[in-house]
Amino acid sequence: MNNYKHMETTKNLKESKQHCFSRHRIPSGCAVFGIVNESGKTFNGSMVLDGISMMHERSNGLGGGFAAYGIYPQFKEDWAFHIFYDGSISKSQTEDVLKENFKIIFYEEIPTKNKSFVKDPPNMYRYFLKLKNNFVDSGANKKKIDTDSRIDKDIIKEKEEDFIVDLVMKVNSNIKGAYIISSGKNMGIFKGIGYPEDIGQFYKIDDYSAYLWTSHGRFPTNSVGWWGGAHPFGLLNWSVVHNGEISSYGANKRFVDGFGYECTLSTDTEVVTYLFDLLVRKQKIDLSIIHLILASPLWEEIKKMPEDKREILKAFRIIYSGALMNGPFSIIAANSDFMYALNDRIKLRPMVAAKKGNFLFVSSEEAAIRKVCSSPDILWHPRGGEPVIGVVNKQNIKNK
Repeated sequence: MNNYKHMETTKNLKESKQHCFSRHRIPSGCAVFGIVNESGKTFNGSMVLDGISMMHERSNGLGGGFAAYGIYPQFKEDWAFHIFYDGSISKSQTEDVLKENFKIIFYEEIPTKNKSFVKDPPNMYRYFLKLKNNFVDSGANKKKIDTDSRIDKDIIKEKEEDFIVDLVMKVNSNIKGAYIISSGKNMGIFKGIGYPEDIGQFYKIDDYSAYLWTSHGRFPTNSVGWWGGAHPFGLLNWSVVHNGEISSYGANKRFVDGFGYECTLSTDTEVVTYLFDLLVRKQKIDLSIIHLILASPLWEEIKKMPEDKREILKAFRIIYSGALMNGPFSIIAANSDFMYALNDRIKLRPMVAAKKGNFLFVSSEEAAIRKVCSSPDILWHPRGGEPVIGVVNKQNIKNK
């Protein structure tokens, strides 16, 4: 049985993969593709499947996946956990933790298609959960709370989210053979070993409708391809897909470790997910300036800037030095409110963006966008360190 949690492989499989990498290693490989309808209207998963399939050659069959937002309207107020299990013991242990902390509203095996599309899938379940804990009068927040107050609602929401983060970290670290791959609300991550078009068919992606989709085709270069190591990576409503290599992984890992995030997967994409959660959700840094932390301009460029901007950027570089991401990368991060794309500062990885009406597209290649949108209103190649942001009007979210 697969021990995907600890990435253990047989000697023959390791030798086979090493042989593959030695002959075909393509450091610029991997494909990222994302679509958001900023009006909040949902659309079928076939569009994102068509787009990512156009970049087949950027993958090698060792990883593919999708993140989808707005797919569970019937459970939109409940936590939706997608979990991989290595066997019945890990499932039983994890469900004991869930039952202790949640009321399980509904659970089932994640629906899949013919398993010939993929190799050795783990057991996959999804759970819709309500927290048992009362965060209104617990912990340090024992004062009377006005549940109609926006400020107090934000306090309760943050406490719940912190609890979910801690629980996900504990399960993924302590229960051998169990991995929570997504843990948000009204969203889900679907991933595994295979080309993205095969993973999409396996999970029947075109049966889902979402207002925001991200997708990934993986060509792993620094870690073994395994089900839990495929992209997207998720935490709460965050999902991240990534092309390239974060050479600052060690510094970034130490930085998030200091705030209680535990990196268990030995992959740079995981730490990017935690950086977004820390900076945007926890520290409430405005999305429009996140790139000045993650992909800050070079010191030589900062010195030439006007004094007011120069001082701000110097402060960011000093305070958030551990969050600065170095190396060649292009990423798409998403949550329920927006899709965010970013290149490294000197654009060592490709990225193209386009708009058509309410749709925003981001891709590793223009051909993928043209496949699903033949005549965009505008198409551009973002500069290094320049973010592309699509914000969802959640007031207008509608489901087909």
